[in-house]
Amino acid sequence: MRVDGREIPVSGSLLQPRIRRTSDILRVVLSVAAVAIVIVGSLITRAQWENLENSVSEIVGFLTPQQSDLVYILYGIAILALPFAILVRLAWGRQWKLLGGFLSAGLIAVLLFSFTGTGFNAPRWHLSQPQQVNTFLSQFLDDPRWIAMLAAVLTVASPWLPPTWRRWWWTLLLAFVPIHLVVSLVVPARALLGLTVGWFVGAVIVLLVGTPALEVPLDAAVRVLAQRGFQVMAFKVVRPGGRGPLVLSATTDADLLTVEMYGQNQRSRRALRQLRRWLTLRSSEAPAMFASMRRAVEHRALMGIAIGDLGLGSNKPLTVAALDRGWMLYAHTVPQGRPLAADDGEKMLTKVWQALHTMHQAQISHGELRAEDIRIVDGEVRFGGFMASEFGAYQVRFESDTAQLLLSTAALFGIEPAVRTAIEVMGTQPVLDASRRLTKTAIPETVRKAVAADAGRLMKDTREEVARQTGEDRIEAAKITRFSRNQFIQLVLLIGLVYVAYPYISSAPTFFTELRTANWAWAALGLAVSALTYVGAAMALWACANEGVKWRDLLLMQVANTFAATTTPAGVGGLALSVRFLQKNGLGAVRATAAVALQQTLQVLTHLVLLLFFSVAAGVSANLEHFVPSATVLYLVAGALLGLLGVTMFVPTVRRWIRTEVRPQLAEVVEQLRDLATRPARLAMIVGGCATTTLGMALALWASIEAFGGSTGFVTVTIVTMIGGTLASAAPTPGGVGAVEAALIGGLAAFGVPATIAVPAVLLYRVLTCWLPVFCGWPIMRWLTSNDMI
Repeated sequence: MRVDGREIPVSGSLLQPRIRRTSDILRVVLSVAAVAIVIVGSLITRAQWENLENSVSEIVGFLTPQQSDLVYILYGIAILALPFAILVRLAWGRQWKLLGGFLSAGLIAVLLFSFTGTGFNAPRWHLSQPQQVNTFLSQFLDDPRWIAMLAAVLTVASPWLPPTWRRWWWTLLLAFVPIHLVVSLVVPARALLGLTVGWFVGAVIVLLVGTPALEVPLDAAVRVLAQRGFQVMAFKVVRPGGRGPLVLSATTDADLLTVEMYGQNQRSRRALRQLRRWLTLRSSEAPAMFASMRRAVEHRALMGIAIGDLGLGSNKPLTVAALDRGWMLYAHTVPQGRPLAADDGEKMLTKVWQALHTMHQAQISHGELRAEDIRIVDGEVRFGGFMASEFGAYQVRFESDTAQLLLSTAALFGIEPAVRTAIEVMGTQPVLDASRRLTKTAIPETVRKAVAADAGRLMKDTREEVARQTGEDRIEAAKITRFSRNQFIQLVLLIGLVYVAYPYISSAPTFFTELRTANWAWAALGLAVSALTYVGAAMALWACANEGVKWRDLLLMQVANTFAATTTPAGVGGLALSVRFLQKNGLGAVRATAAVALQQTLQVLTHLVLLLFFSVAAGVSANLEHFVPSATVLYLVAGALLGLLGVTMFVPTVRRWIRTEVRPQLAEVVEQLRDLATRPARLAMIVGGCATTTLGMALALWASIEAFGGSTGFVTVTIVTMIGGTLASAAPTPGGVGAVEAALIGGLAAFGVPATIAVPAVLLYRVLTCWLPVFCGWPIMRWLTSNDMI
């Protein structure tokens, strides 16, 4: 490279990989979206758009026919001259590579619109016999091939054109829409399609050919550094441009410098990352969004100065400058010292934590504490980076720093020394709060990738070590996202709920009509019996927890449990809520999980025993084959389950999960069952509570049937409730909505209950046992949350 008469060698590749050209890729993605929108809009609402265009053209079409012809002629001449003017400019500038892309884009756009369902359709422009000038021009302006070609060639040439020319020529091209409306002509839908397809073709060509922004303005960087008193002798590429800036090592007459070059692709990529973080993370989780890359680079330099004033900076900022073609220059001294290493010992580990503590006392957060950004200079600790640093940060940013340093130091020095040293320097509570952020979402990707070990496993082990050294039973992960995964799942389930429940919602008017003839005494009995099921469930869980919680609070939790179980498939939300409630009431994580598992185990056993008893009591008239699947289906299900079990045993992660998570809980449940064998009173309380839950639901359905004049026996209704509920419990819909109703209505019909009674009875039963408790459970769950009980 020759700059101002001097030859400056440059070693390394300055070319940015095509897969890292964020701006060019973003242009292609947006053009594809525009094509899809135009196609979908034309197929769905074409008639409405044509009516709208006709109405608008009648309003704005105020020109006389002569004036319309004049406007049409002037615009047509300008639009015909546009591609040739660009062609002449490219040829005059001898931009042969760009000229090839220019011609290729125009040809591809024309060919795409020349192929139809009947084959190749060549343009039919009657140039030799035009009847009048405006007719001649309309042959071009009304042809989507011409619009597509113009959009394609203008997209290719735009990055190389002066800003003024680019703005005026795009305005001229897009003006065809108002021009058509003003002259009282309807805008053809194919013309809009041609515009978007041309943009897409041009965007792809730009991605292949490149833009002037890819040319690194090193000559301008040399002149800027010369003004700062650094005469550059040579450049060496340290890291090519990609996910981050182009990093070069500059040899000067005084010393080595590090030069970072930020281009348009870094600016667009950073804007996308900031937008994603703003949409997904809470406002306090990341630094404030910058209006431009220039502001971001200036912020980094200023943070380097601030941290350097504390004596903790590994390098010194020298200059920040805006260069040609949208590039930014940031130059600083070469980082001093060497990166932190595992053989530095615990004495140096203590100094690292003390340095971070000093930075936090100055209200500065680092934001990206990788081991390579922690350097040792003459036995002292210095920091580098600073792109994610913040002055006057929120408390959660300090916690994030602590969590990042826990992960980085645990990977180097071991988990136990890293946690112990952090507690000694930072304090127990700050480390405990920070450990809640040792999750994939909270720790930046760059920090996780810098860890040589399995970052996920290391974060989990570090949390467990923090819990052990602080005496905590379990550390809950911090919620740092605006929308959690569970909220997205609930949204999808809600949509599915509406879809599945639509047939039953549509029958609501008939149901309300039938309510006028219902016997409200039986309905009140069904509601009272439904309330007793919560008493039985609370009694069973109270006994499973060894009476270690308040029974009144446990009863309220059972009502709130209905809401949690109904809004999640298979009632898993209710189980999680029960475990969380027991933990908040003093039970350990393993013991709380074992208590809930014990209750569920005895609930299933009680359910099966009652089902067997009532099936025998019902005799052959029960006709249970209505509910039992065929032998082939049972064999297939059993084979699939066994096959799935066998496959999972070959997966190391599953085996580890079974060994570390499932096995201790199963051991606790077995121990609880042994204890129950020696305490018959407690066993009777649990079984009685489980039986109350099962029989109460059956009695509520029986009362609902009686409310509408049915006469089915209680034994039959109990069988329908237990078998139908069991089959519907595997439904993926929240609370089994749709599946429960269908199973119960089908079961009652199998035993001869007329549909005119079965349908309203089941709907009333679901209102009493599901929907009323759901509406009551939501405010109760909010109250429990506000009182820190769940």
